[in-house]
Amino acid sequence: QVRVVESGGGLVQAGGSLRLSCAASGVILSVANMGWYRQAPGKQRDLVAVVGSSGSTNLADSVKGRFTISRNNTKNTAYLQMNSLKYEDTAVYYCNVQGYSGTYYYSRQWFDSWGQGTQVTVSP
Repeated sequence: QVRVVESGGGLVQAGGSLRLSCAASGVILSVANMGWYRQAPGKQRDLVAVVGSSGSTNLADSVKGRFTISRNNTKNTAYLQMNSLKYEDTAVYYCNVQGYSGTYYYSRQWFDSWGQGTQVTVSP
């Protein structure tokens, strides 16, 4: 079983910055994609940013130029640097981690795990 834990949320004024962290732990053979999603009250969960194992990234248009996603493969950790925050960025932010669990390559199993979420609140 792979556990995903987010941290770094909080309350910030518009124009401010926050850095979210996401750590995956367990019997992990390899991590493929690490992504951040967000869900505002009454809305669906949307992709914010994702980073692949090679470091390639994909960001939602609404955060391009303001948010940056990165990862540390040795620590199975991903980061979301959020700058120039806007009121509309207020949401619960969830980390999603995909990859293979297990000890041996021949018995690996695909996993797709979510964290519990961290609240980001931006005041106008």
